Amino acid sequence: MGELEVMAGLTGEARREFMGAVLRDLRALEEILAGGLIDNEVRRIGAEQEFFLIDRAGRPALSALEVLSEVDDPHFTTELGRFNLEINLDPLVFEGRVLDILEKDLDALLDKGRAAANKCGVDIALVGILPSIRKSDLGLNSMTPRARYKALNRALCAMREGPYDLNIMGVDELNLTHDNVMLEACNCSWQLHFQVGCKEFANLYNIAQAVAAPVLAAATNSPLLFGRRLWAETRIALFQQSIDTRATSENLHDRRPRVTFGNSWVKDSVIELFREDISRFRAVFGSDGAEDPMEQLKRGEIPDLSSLRLHNGTVYRWNRACYGLTGGKPHLRIENRILPSGPTTRDEVANAALLFGLISGLSHKFDDVASQLDFRSAKGNFRQAARYGLAAQFEWFEERTVPAQKLILEELLPLAEQGLKDKAVASEDISLYLGVIADRVRSGRTGSRWMNRSFSRMDGNESACQKMGAITLAMVQRQKERKPVSEWEPARIEEGGDWKHSYVRVEQVMTTDLFTVQEDEPLELVAQLMDWEKIRHVPVEDASHRLVGLMAYRTVLRALCHGSIEKSLSVPVSALMRRDPITVRPETSTLEAIRLLRKHQIGCLPVLKDRDLVGIVTERDFMQVAGRLMEEQLAELENEQQAPASQPSPAPSVEPAVSG
Repeated sequence: MGELEVMAGLTGEARREFMGAVLRDLRALEEILAGGLIDNEVRRIGAEQEFFLIDRAGRPALSALEVLSEVDDPHFTTELGRFNLEINLDPLVFEGRVLDILEKDLDALLDKGRAAANKCGVDIALVGILPSIRKSDLGLNSMTPRARYKALNRALCAMREGPYDLNIMGVDELNLTHDNVMLEACNCSWQLHFQVGCKEFANLYNIAQAVAAPVLAAATNSPLLFGRRLWAETRIALFQQSIDTRATSENLHDRRPRVTFGNSWVKDSVIELFREDISRFRAVFGSDGAEDPMEQLKRGEIPDLSSLRLHNGTVYRWNRACYGLTGGKPHLRIENRILPSGPTTRDEVANAALLFGLISGLSHKFDDVASQLDFRSAKGNFRQAARYGLAAQFEWFEERTVPAQKLILEELLPLAEQGLKDKAVASEDISLYLGVIADRVRSGRTGSRWMNRSFSRMDGNESACQKMGAITLAMVQRQKERKPVSEWEPARIEEGGDWKHSYVRVEQVMTTDLFTVQEDEPLELVAQLMDWEKIRHVPVEDASHRLVGLMAYRTVLRALCHGSIEKSLSVPVSALMRRDPITVRPETSTLEAIRLLRKHQIGCLPVLKDRDLVGIVTERDFMQVAGRLMEEQLAELENEQQAPASQPSPAPSVEPAVSG
């Protein structure tokens, strides 16, 4: 899609013309398949590497265009967010030292990208979801200023007719809404392409679907989002919900999400997938000026099917069918989109070795893998892998239920090894990369496990924001060492660098685990909350979670001191609450918040986002920051005083002044 000029907001005649062009392209593809024009002679693989740009504090850096200009290489291209970039690697023939070459090519391009990023004062992070990203990073100001991204946002928001809802339940729970498509920019993938022949497409595509779950379980690297511990591969749930154009409805209308695993096996041809996507999903974009592909075929030319490819690029199957041209010859590819970016390039190539080996190995074992596994089991397995990673249980062939680790180690790794050998892949590379998978699965140390373990081991007194920054910077440092994630030590809070960057904004300091009351509740409940939870301020909100007032402990004490305690405790909150509390936004600077507390002589500031109560920041929160700062300053002073005094240098000789 990024290579095409697009028109958004299709209506009326423009929509009809574009869909007519899509249908003509589909008929042309049918002719190409029937005429045996698809390349069946060479098996190629390819890859796309998405990554984050971060600043010195490990936070998203809006530097994509500057880095892209500095690197000046056509392999690099933009992504939706100004903190993302993508590398498109050159395709490789699937044989010999292909895996070693893939890693070397990837390392060379990433080194080039990192050098350009460093010149711009930023760095590169390979991860499915950046731990340190915050919701405030996802405004339209963070979108790459390209017409196609703005068009995508307008079109999907128009289809949605309301905000995007994000609901993910893991160890923690995340429930929020967002008003644009930028949630998608939280995701970075390691996308793999596998060129296939025409007649073998159905079985190979179905195999890619069947093995999606165990391959993902071994590769999870996205457990954290906005400080919450969610799925082992939260990216799967986030991507589906971030561009879901379906509005909620009372009716049982089975509408499909644009991000999908699919709903059935492919029976005969790639045409089935294109037909289903055209039937179920409205065009997001259009294009004009496309030449009639049927006329091109009559002249002996091969059409690029640009309209069909444009529509296909706005339906996000986890395994997507792709049509393309190489040297003027048409081919089909399976684009695997399930894998996260990172943790290291070696881990990524190991994931590729497992996937490609399994597709090859199972294709020699089964002519029709769909007969071996119910599709609903394959789809359920995929969700299990995303939620639980290596702790998942899979419904597998022969109606067995098998733990993920046991299945991968005992059955799938030997099968992948044989599949790679059948394609004459170098034996030393098979041993190296499948060995990385074996070590990772045997130890259970995926990228997700490493991040969750690092988070749990850090001091509970540190803020979630500070932990996320430390994990991010520690991850980047280990990536540069290029050891696979199974050999990583947990991140330490000290690796977060200058901790002051973790307290720049109110959202980095505020408490989001709130105890609130409504205005018709009794004062007694407020008093009990303050006693039970050792808090001094209780926000008052309405049924829509909008702030309507604030109760302070001084108000409670005053009420109890100036009347009958029994009578006072039954007074409604509405009679005593402050109705116009001073508030701040999550993006408010910490310094401004401190000045507000001092100016108005108050002890807390409710934090609002679009009138909704999202947190509270108190003088106690700032005292903790101040205590940390004082401790650091005193430690520096103590070190200076304990340092051995240097010998004074001899005083320079001075000639006596001569009076005239």
